Amino acid sequence: MRQRSASPHTVASYRDTFRLLFRLAQTRLHKSPEMLALPDLDAPLISAFLDDIEERRSVGVRTRNLRLTAIRSFFHFVAFEEPTHSEHIQRVLAIPGKRGDKGVVSFLRREEIDALLAAPDRSTWIGRRDYTLLLLAVQTGLRLSELTALNIDDVHLVLLCHKK
Repeated sequence: MRQRSASPHTVASYRDTFRLLFRLAQTRLHKSPEMLALPDLDAPLISAFLDDIEERRSVGVRTRNLRLTAIRSFFHFVAFEEPTHSEHIQRVLAIPGKRGDKGVVSFLRREEIDALLAAPDRSTWIGRRDYTLLLLAVQTGLRLSELTALNIDDVHLVLLCHKK
């Protein structure tokens, strides 16, 4: 995690990918994970794994491609550690991602924004916090991950005074 600044969610996702892959390998190859060798994890097995999680686990294209990304990351690492297996590794790395439908990004209308901003109870501290975060998101276009990653040093308060 520290070397690549990976989030705990990324690490958990990679872990889950390999747990699922090893289960399939154990079923298909009749080998426990510690008995697997690099040549066992070949392109046909990886492709079968990707098909299996789509069919049996009913995952979408994005999740399938996320699992493939984890496997590719591992094989990029292995390419440096085991150059004698480069042909095998290249076959796995050549497995294409699947194209999926991209959803149309829709924007909130003014009435929807007003309803969203009216939802928090601004008489409480938590309500004021929620209102502030929602207002900041609406006015800046920050995504949730960007909003939650903000630190106090990232925010500069500007105070404007108007004469009445």
